[in-house]
Amino acid sequence: MGLLLDAIACVYRRMGLDQAAGGDAVFEQLVTARIIEPSSKLDAARVLEEAGVQPVSYPTLKRRLPTYAEPEFRHRLSGAVSVRSDLGPAALVLYDVTTLWFETDTGDGFREPGFSKERRLEPQITVGLLTDATGAPLMIEAFEGNRAETKTMIPLIRGFVAAHGIADVVVVADAGMMSEQNLKDIEDAGWSFIVGGKIPEIPYAISQWRKHHPDAEPPDQLVVSQKLVHGVKADTRHRSVYFQYRAARARRTLHGVDQQLTKAANAVAGKAPVKRNRFITLSGARPSINRELETKARTLAGWKSYVTNLDRPAEFVIGAYHQLWHVEHAFRMSKSDLKARPVYHHKKESIDAHLAVVFAALAVSHHIEQATGWTIKRFVRTFRQYRDVTLTVAGQTITASQPIPAEHTDTLTKINNSDAH
Repeated sequence: MGLLLDAIACVYRRMGLDQAAGGDAVFEQLVTARIIEPSSKLDAARVLEEAGVQPVSYPTLKRRLPTYAEPEFRHRLSGAVSVRSDLGPAALVLYDVTTLWFETDTGDGFREPGFSKERRLEPQITVGLLTDATGAPLMIEAFEGNRAETKTMIPLIRGFVAAHGIADVVVVADAGMMSEQNLKDIEDAGWSFIVGGKIPEIPYAISQWRKHHPDAEPPDQLVVSQKLVHGVKADTRHRSVYFQYRAARARRTLHGVDQQLTKAANAVAGKAPVKRNRFITLSGARPSINRELETKARTLAGWKSYVTNLDRPAEFVIGAYHQLWHVEHAFRMSKSDLKARPVYHHKKESIDAHLAVVFAALAVSHHIEQATGWTIKRFVRTFRQYRDVTLTVAGQTITASQPIPAEHTDTLTKINNSDAH
């Protein structure tokens, strides 16, 4: 599969991963096999042979794996990718976590049952992924499966900043990642943050807008803001919160509210059993509909909050937060296209080595997607079919290649002409 192999090798080297890995041919083979067809380390030999590569022996591969688990090795990979990312002096980084489960019944201190993204009960690990604003992976780290998501972010970002000497960081994360302690730790480190907030009560800014526009619906993408002051006098924290209204979001929310109210009305009227419903209030022995909660839900429908300690316009803050889909896409790619779940690994050292391979494969795949506009799945499926064939006839060697259409030639040209950013 000369065309596919050359494209992967071109990106791998252009990103400096070959130098970061110290020219390790085994590691490059594992990354290549993971991109072409994710499988076990043992089965990677079959994938490589089908692609036309002579794989190293399995004992050699097993001897090399502990090297890939070493922090220094993984930091070099992270450094190679980070150098080619547009971070700048104030790096905008996106953070998210996922969980990977194992087919075992008992934990071992690392693989432990915890809150599962896939709603499973088996022991798992928690994986934190840091990316730049485009979704290019910057660092990946595995944590105990029962560690709270909010307690994974600060250690990983501290490690990233220390390893690469970045002066300032703007951390963008979902509300679930940001406990109040995390926000304080970020501020104490001299960093900035942008986080999606929760709206438990009607904020002053929204109530004021409603007061001055009592009979009007908010225009689509309206933004109102207010200042927040947290902490005690000796440790005051000044933040800004932006509230954005989206008409489509309001329609979805109000549709759900109407459905819940219909069920609540049926339950109150005795036409249906009383089930868990946030709009039902039990006053004495009789249920009733909580109209105050209904009013609040309708008032807040369509609004979303964004909290930051940056002195930047709302457009920048909201736009930066909406880049989080990139890190979510990176996780989907790693879990589906690259099959990151380390199902064949049991020890932490082996799992860390496996994630190093997945990290490098994710970096190469992301660059290919950015350069071509294709998904990595489409790219591999398309170019995997083109083969170079070598024939020996009457002592004469003949090499033949399958012709490819102009569209596919243009796609390869985009990779060859692209920068590793």
